[in-house]
Amino acid sequence: MHGDGESGDNGWVEIALDHPIWERFFLPSALVLIGTKEGEGFDLAPKHMAMPIGWENYFGFVCTPRHSTYHNARREGGFTVSFPRPSQLVVTSLAAQPREATGETRGIAALPTEPAKLVEGVLLSDAYLHLECELNRVVDGFGSNSLLIGSILRAEARSEVLRSSKEYDAGVIERSPLLVYLHPGRFGEITESKAFPFPADFSR
Repeated sequence: MHGDGESGDNGWVEIALDHPIWERFFLPSALVLIGTKEGEGFDLAPKHMAMPIGWENYFGFVCTPRHSTYHNARREGGFTVSFPRPSQLVVTSLAAQPREATGETRGIAALPTEPAKLVEGVLLSDAYLHLECELNRVVDGFGSNSLLIGSILRAEARSEVLRSSKEYDAGVIERSPLLVYLHPGRFGEITESKAFPFPADFSR
C-alpha cells in the first residue's frame, strides 16, 4: 500500500494522492459488456466505469485509447451494451482475457451472442438488458482515459426485470438478482433492496 496519513482519533485516514485512490477501498458499480465492430468480426469488452449520462437516453463508459474498444467505437460510430446476469459471470469474465497474436480475444468465440438490430455489433444472449447506441461524443483528457457517450437508439429488457405497477420493486429484484462489480477485483449479487427514504417534497 502507498503511504497514507495516520488514523486520527475520529477514525479518518487521509489517502495519499501520489497514486490513484480507487484501489484503497471497494466501490460498487454495474458490470457491462461493450460491443463494437472490429475488422471483419466483433468484440465484447467488460467495463465497470459505465453508467447513464443524465436523465435522458444517453449512456457512457470510460475507456482508454490503448484499447481497441475506444478505436472501434470511434471508427464505427456506435456500440452496444449488455447487462449480464449473475449466472453469466464466468462467460463475462472470458471477454477480459488477453488477445491472441491475431488480435482476437481469447474465449470471445465461446460467448453466446446475437446480432444487434440497429448498430453494427453483437449483444450477449440472455443478458437482462440490451442497449444499442450511436456515438454522440468522446471526451478525452482524464489522464490516460476517455469518456465515450452514446445516444441510445434501441433498448430491450427481459420482461421479468421490468418494473410494474402490479408488483413491488423489491419483488422484481428478488426474482431477478443484479450483478454488481466491486472494484478492485470482487463481485456481488444483489437480491434484496429497500425503498430509499426521499423527503416528501423531493424532486430531481
